[in-house]
Amino acid sequence: MQKTAYRSGFVAIIGRPNVGKSTLLNQVIGQKIAIMSNKPQTTRNKIHGVYTTENCQIVFLDTPGIHKPQSRLGDYMMKVAEGTLREVDAILFLVDAAEGIGGGDRFIIERLKQVKTPVILVLNKIDQVHPEELLPVIASYKDLYPFSEIIPISALLGNNVNSLLDTLTGYLEEGPQYYPADQITDHPEQFVCAELIREKILHLTREEIPHSIAVTIEDMKREANDVVHISAVIYVERDSQKGIIIGKRGALLKEVGQQARADIEALLGSKVFLELWVKVKKDWRNQERILKDLGFRED
Repeated sequence: MQKTAYRSGFVAIIGRPNVGKSTLLNQVIGQKIAIMSNKPQTTRNKIHGVYTTENCQIVFLDTPGIHKPQSRLGDYMMKVAEGTLREVDAILFLVDAAEGIGGGDRFIIERLKQVKTPVILVLNKIDQVHPEELLPVIASYKDLYPFSEIIPISALLGNNVNSLLDTLTGYLEEGPQYYPADQITDHPEQFVCAELIREKILHLTREEIPHSIAVTIEDMKREANDVVHISAVIYVERDSQKGIIIGKRGALLKEVGQQARADIEALLGSKVFLELWVKVKKDWRNQERILKDLGFRED
């Protein structure tokens, strides 16, 4: 019996903010490596998620939500997202089936017309839509772009995700296994830990905070007793935001730490001592030097 050729390649997950890109990536990988939030523009860096089977390896790039930028940080996020489209073997264009086509989707489609990469339309959140309502939604997208495939899924529940993966494999060339079979991301642990802390802040704060925060891991070391000590700094743009994140008598910062520590312990498989600090960097999203210091680079 002839052995099936091994296939491998890179796939971008794109879509307007808040359509479930990170949820899909986490569902595919089976572990949280991309933060999830109901606030837009959650993802700021390309998250490399690695899906490996006996027959294939798919490296997923979860790009920042494509949107009209309103700051230097927004410019950076757009360049990352658009640059990714030229690096991959296939593109998953994720849309919210429950909302139907919108201006943000049309904005992205215009950019897709500039690339030659195969584009698969993925209609997410089908668990929120009656099957009969899907057909007009599909038709509205087909009128705007010649998609290579159209696949309805529920990233949250996992419905039809395996079918999507099977379809994707057909777009990959024969190639090597880029990463070890047990590796799920190429980001260091510090990056994922910082993202998990940022996720908790997004969940626990008001609208004025989300885009004004960045998290860096200042120190991370494993002690002889296998306890991991982590010192992290949360950066905000204004003193008033610092007060909000700390909360009355430190209550909100304590809650952020407790929730983040639980996720980090699950990630590392060890007890974690997490120390959080909040610092102000005035208008950091529009200062190129600070953006680079915080890890927002185009390379």
